[in-house]
Amino acid sequence: MYLELNMRLTDEQEDLKESVHKFSQEVIRPAGEKLDQMDLDEMIQEGSLWWECKKKMRELGFHTTFIPESLGGTGMGPVEHHIIWEELGWGSVGLALSQDVDVYPASWLLRMNPGNQRLIDEFVKPYVNDLDAGMIGCWGLTEADHGSDILMAGTPQFREPKISQSMKARLDEDEWVIDGTKSAWISNGPVATHALLFVSIDASKGMAGGGIAVVPLDLPGVSRGRVLRKLGQLDLPQGELYFDNVRIPRDYMIVGPDRYEFWVEQVLSVANCGMSSLFTGVARAAFELALGYAKERVQGGRPLAEHQLIQKKLFDMFVKVETARAYSRAAVEYCFTAIPAPVQYAVGAKVYCTQAAFENAHEALQIYGGYGLSKEYPVEKILRDARAALIEDGCSEVLSLIGASAILRSYLLY
Repeated sequence: MYLELNMRLTDEQEDLKESVHKFSQEVIRPAGEKLDQMDLDEMIQEGSLWWECKKKMRELGFHTTFIPESLGGTGMGPVEHHIIWEELGWGSVGLALSQDVDVYPASWLLRMNPGNQRLIDEFVKPYVNDLDAGMIGCWGLTEADHGSDILMAGTPQFREPKISQSMKARLDEDEWVIDGTKSAWISNGPVATHALLFVSIDASKGMAGGGIAVVPLDLPGVSRGRVLRKLGQLDLPQGELYFDNVRIPRDYMIVGPDRYEFWVEQVLSVANCGMSSLFTGVARAAFELALGYAKERVQGGRPLAEHQLIQKKLFDMFVKVETARAYSRAAVEYCFTAIPAPVQYAVGAKVYCTQAAFENAHEALQIYGGYGLSKEYPVEKILRDARAALIEDGCSEVLSLIGASAILRSYLLY
């Protein structure tokens, strides 16, 4: 385990770190490596190793960390969240991301519409009590023609009337009618039972004229595409969701156009903080694997770790892990507490930590040499997993523009 520089961690937090690390080491990493080689359609079949992992994470209460104790959750604080997500990301980030997205419908319903007791009874309480992974959440955002631009709250483009989501919702008396397609990049899409769905309600306001609904995915008119074949994160099932004249009760639309832009920015802040935590774990995994291999692998008559060039690489990787943890944990602590959460710090942490993870994975593979290209070693999987992070939850380039816009609006000059 790494040296913890935060000397204010409690004994309980230290115990949490050790227990989640042990779980990731014994369960998540071995499972992630096996799932990476599995047929994707078989992976999501009932009784598979993927579902076994989901159930084990449920038994440990990872799905309730955002739920207050008054509703049966663990109600964990920001530091505990970061500890959990870093360790799960260290194990296998695809499985970790699946668990991260799983909580979206229940947790965001509580944040966005805390006074609706009927929806809490219908969606939140059963989710908290579900230890068999019978309720799985997803985040219905990305479309074929819209991805990162859906997240650009606070920018002029977000209010451009010529640009709006393809997924439409219209009010018909006491029901919302939803039509459209969410793209193949919907995490948990092939297995989810509920979606936190982003839609367009008033296209004249551009992307800002949207809404956010909680939608059960067993309703008439909902269908799914096949599991997406992709480069990395194969243990995170992704796929299309189709909505054809799907009807939901009026109060399932928990955010309308009047509050939509605010909540898009808040969801982005929390999501990007989660990404920064997870990929701090990925950066650390790459570094630790490279360090272990360099101490064992002999070249030129001595271990790789005794060669100065390798020592410099390892030191640079170590620094990236430590700076990623410091930045991401600070962003998580602040953005999980402040309302509104300052999006520039969250997207900054996500962009930095995912880049650090990718660079560390690249260097780890380089240190492994030809063996790093082999599927017998875990570094090639980590490199593939890390590469996806520069695109998902907002590509780094667009997130930089969102962060720049927020800085220009809010930075204090003395």
